[in-house]
Parts: sequence; structure tokens; C-alpha cells
Amino acid sequence: MKRRIVAIILFFLAAELVIAAPVLAFTPFGTRLLHDLIPPPPPPPTPILTVRGTPPAVSAKAAYLLDADTGHVLVDVQGEQRLPMASTTKIMTALIAIQTADLSQIVSVRQDAINEVRTHNGSSAQLVVGDQIRLKDLLYGLMLPSGDDAAIAIADAIGGTTSKFVQTMNLYAHQLHLTQTHFINPDGLTYMTPQGQPDPNQYTTAADLAHLARAAMANPFFAQLVELQHFVLPASAVHHAYIWDSIDTLLSTYPGATGIKTGFTAEAGYCLVFAATTGGHHLLGVLLHEPDADQRFVDAHTLLDWGFALPLVAPAS
Repeated sequence: MKRRIVAIILFFLAAELVIAAPVLAFTPFGTRLLHDLIPPPPPPPTPILTVRGTPPAVSAKAAYLLDADTGHVLVDVQGEQRLPMASTTKIMTALIAIQTADLSQIVSVRQDAINEVRTHNGSSAQLVVGDQIRLKDLLYGLMLPSGDDAAIAIADAIGGTTSKFVQTMNLYAHQLHLTQTHFINPDGLTYMTPQGQPDPNQYTTAADLAHLARAAMANPFFAQLVELQHFVLPASAVHHAYIWDSIDTLLSTYPGATGIKTGFTAEAGYCLVFAATTGGHHLLGVLLHEPDADQRFVDAHTLLDWGFALPLVAPAS
């Protein structure tokens, strides 16, 4: 008897639901209730730049091109090969300075900064021993004319010694999962072993360098720093006047170029980390061991044109 009563009650409840559902569907309360019970379908995936065909050939030993918006790899030519990276090393030096130090800190230029340029035939920001320069200003001397003297002065000021700063560089590389990257100095110059051979312990890969640059470009000050082509630091009571111009000619020759860093040593060849924005899309690339200075810019131009022309396709679910 009890089972019969329960069955009758359930029958009437079901009937009421069948009658009530269409009515509820046309009331605000009913609409909200049905929305909660039946979630809307997920939005369709956003179309992304998608590789079609073969990327253009380049002269570099290693090349890498990223869709910086998604992290999607568009070109990978020997992207995992360990190679010296010359002054593209300064991307890490600048990033550590920006993220860990007080940019208003005053940096005193010491003799070791000048010696670095003279001893290793490096590029120079023309710093003068004894000058006291704000760290934020000195970063322009690091990145625009690629001052090896600026790299040493910054490393001394932040790390206490250059070697301690290099330890921080390698720690950062580990934290960023750059497993094929190792630094022995903050500027990328070639140091010689006691046997008279280039020290092989300063290396990266095009893939690691691209991911480092992508992380750096997420910092607004770094992004502004590497896009600038000209910087003037007027003389003050504590330092000389300085005029620094970027040696990255892609900035002045490719519409939408936003940086990032050149490099050269005899061992590394001509290197370039580059970025550009067109039509709301951001591409970032690396070229290592190019045969001459101009070819790296030609190849960057070619890769960017090819990348921006790729079709937008929704990724497979």
C-alpha cells in the first residue's frame, strides 16, 4: 500500500514538472533556473596564426619564430642547438636589473667596466670611470649601443661582483626553465680558457633565447627600453653627457618593429633577437650565427613578413 502511495505521488510530481517546465522557460526566474541547470556551450576556439607551407630559408645556423601572443612555434630551424649568443646575453642582464633592483639606484663606473671593453675588444657605451649614473639611465647604455662597459657596471652594482651577478643570471635561467642556457658573463663577450680556446660555457639555444625574450617583453619598461632608438643623458654634477643610439637597424627599417637585441662575436657570428607587431599580432624571433651584419636584418624581415601573412585558423579541439 505504501509503495502505491509513493508511486502515485511521484507520478503527480513528474506530471507537474512536465507542465511547469514550458511555463518556467518563458519567465525570468525560469530562464535563470534553466541556465543554471543547462550551462551554455563553450565559446569556439580563437583563431591563431597557423603554419601553412614551408617557412622561407634563412642564412642563420639557428632560427626560431614565435607567435608571442600564444607561444605557438611558427619556425624552428636547429632551435635546440647550443650556440654562443654574444650580446643577446644582455637581455638577461637587463631583465634582472629591472626586476630585482631599484632603478633609481646610483651606479658608480669602475675601472673593470672600461677594462672589459679594452681586453675583449667589446662594444662600448663610452662610460667614464668615476661617473655616477642612475641605473635606469644606464640600462639605455646597455641596450642601445650594446655597452659591455655598462653590463659590467650594472653587474657590479647589483651583484656586488660580476661573478655573483652571473650566478643570479644562471639562477634566473633555471627558474625560467631555460635548460640549454648558461652564462659566464653579463655581456656575452668571448672569454678564453687557459689553453687559449674560447670558453664553451656561455651558450643558449634559439628556442631558449626566444622564451627568455618573450618573458622580458612582458615587462613594460623592458619593452619600452628595447624599442627606443635614441637616448640622450645630459651632463650633471656627477657624470658626463652621453648620447646613445640603437645599433638595431630593424627598428628603423621594418614597420611595427619593437626590438629587441643584436649581438656579435667571432664565435657567435651575427645574432639578432627581434619582435614586431602588425594587425594586433605580435611575433618574436631569434637568428643565431648569421654570416654578416646585414643578413640578419634581411632574414628577420623575411620571417616577419611570412609569419604575419599566415592564415588565422581555429586550433583543433
